[in-house]
Amino acid sequence: MTTSSQAAGPGGKACPSDDAAVIRLSGDEPEQFAVLFRRRAPEIRRYVTRRLGADAAEDVVAETFLVAFRQRSGYDLARADARPWLYGIATNLISHHRRSETRLLRVLARTGRDPVTEPFTDRVDAQVSAGAAGRLLAAALAKLPPQHRDTLLLVAWGELTYEQAALALGIPVGTVRSRVSRARTNLRRALGGIDPSALHEEPSDG
Repeated sequence: MTTSSQAAGPGGKACPSDDAAVIRLSGDEPEQFAVLFRRRAPEIRRYVTRRLGADAAEDVVAETFLVAFRQRSGYDLARADARPWLYGIATNLISHHRRSETRLLRVLARTGRDPVTEPFTDRVDAQVSAGAAGRLLAAALAKLPPQHRDTLLLVAWGELTYEQAALALGIPVGTVRSRVSRARTNLRRALGGIDPSALHEEPSDG
């Protein structure tokens, strides 16, 4: 029987709910890494799908966890939440698909389909129709420098704090703030002055 702080792992064993504890356990029992996959893969898949589309997402997610498994011995076990680490790996792999991402955004800019841009468009209906906002935002996202796009979308779609995004990308938190600010300025310009910072606030650490 598991407690509220544990989850059932392979073979019905009780596994800690703390990501770092699961990773530590997987050092001696590699099969326990499946617990982390089941816990975190769905949100990583959503993030990658928004950026690259469904066709590429499965391969990128599978590779993300393969890389994580191979690198697990170097994980900082003082960090209970492995999400920044996993998002960082996924973002690095996404960088190998820049052309696919840009192509997808340009298609969305032409067609007005909004699955990718929905997180930005749900509060702008009074000033711009959701379809028009989606097209404008897709076009603007396609034009962002890749590093700015990565940083913005880790915060907006990955729902990481600035501190977590800094960990994911291996950069200072001040750089995260600067990149997000510049990206939002570009989006604001693309939306004709609508403030994109109102469309997604930085998640709290609590």
